[in-house]
Amino acid sequence: MSDLDDFRASVKAWLQDNCPVSQRQPITREEQVWGGRNMSFPSADAKLWFERMRDKGWTVPEWPCELGGGGLNEREAKILKEEMKALGCRTPLYDLGIWMLGPAVLEYGSEDQRRQHIPKIARGEVRWCQGYSEPGAGSDLASLQTRAEDCGDHFLVNGSKIWTTNADKADWIFCLVRTDPDAKKQEGISFLLIDMDQPGVTAKPIPLISGDSEFCQTFFDDVKVPKSNLIGELNKGWSVAKSLLKHERKLMAEIGGDTPGPSFSPVQAALKYVGLDAEGKLKDRGLREQLVAHEMRFRALGLTHFRSFEERMHGNTDNSIPLIMKYVGTEETKRKEEVLMAILGNRALGWDDPEFSDDELLSNRGWLFSKALSIAGGTSEVQLNIIAKRVLGLPV
Repeated sequence: MSDLDDFRASVKAWLQDNCPVSQRQPITREEQVWGGRNMSFPSADAKLWFERMRDKGWTVPEWPCELGGGGLNEREAKILKEEMKALGCRTPLYDLGIWMLGPAVLEYGSEDQRRQHIPKIARGEVRWCQGYSEPGAGSDLASLQTRAEDCGDHFLVNGSKIWTTNADKADWIFCLVRTDPDAKKQEGISFLLIDMDQPGVTAKPIPLISGDSEFCQTFFDDVKVPKSNLIGELNKGWSVAKSLLKHERKLMAEIGGDTPGPSFSPVQAALKYVGLDAEGKLKDRGLREQLVAHEMRFRALGLTHFRSFEERMHGNTDNSIPLIMKYVGTEETKRKEEVLMAILGNRALGWDDPEFSDDELLSNRGWLFSKALSIAGGTSEVQLNIIAKRVLGLPV
């Protein structure tokens, strides 16, 4: 038996012994555990599961042990993820600090910055939000105008950010700001960390069609930010931003399988809501074709993820993969939600009526939420343009 086989066996045994049964069920949005100053838990089991994973370092398994992580290599982290999925274990901690900011700080931050911020993310002590897009700088992010003026020992920040997810609940925000207004687009941009409790910071929720208000517009009015909160070099924040976007796009490519939704898959939904004909086939031929096409694409997507991982393990890193997988993954998630809506028919029309089951209500909201996936992290249209230009080298 190889070392990895031994590791897999030990992980499986540990999860069996430490993950409460109640934390091996599909999760709803209300049951997600987010870190931060106001951290709360939906149940005692959720708290216990988080604490056990935190103490093991497995909220961030690949981060250094001395900074609160698990110290696992990429293959070991993949095994942990596979065994958690096999057992149905819930994600113990959600935070943009884990998925996006942490890797950027580990790469570009100073030793003091890593020791200040990374352990707090790993332990769920701080909740982060992202300050990239602005009302006049969405897909054309480099046009951002939020300004940070050099005032000696600090920056004075003025401007606003939009689509700052859960900014009204976050403790800190990582921001792109313009520190050289005379420079061209990508030049003159810096990467700042800002405490949301600072005077002059205001977050206003934006109602969404799904009925939620997780997006916010965040305003900065003469906000003083210490220069020690600058990540990377002054006016070189675009490099940090691009690195972070790789992690965001990877997240967006995988998020369809980890977002709260119905407990049934499209195939299970078809068996329940449509049924089989006398030959044992799905009664609706059109739905059958949609379902087969989706399953084939979804499995091909999974195999491509696996192939990319194996290539990376053998030193063949292709930076175009996150771009491509983000586009393909989010578009397929949208198609999956369309198939589910078609399968449920009228049962997908409920909103908050007790006549409809929780799964049916989640299906409705999942369909609405899926529209955001092809916008966040770069719209599908922009992704295709970037792929055409940078990957395929096509004329523009």
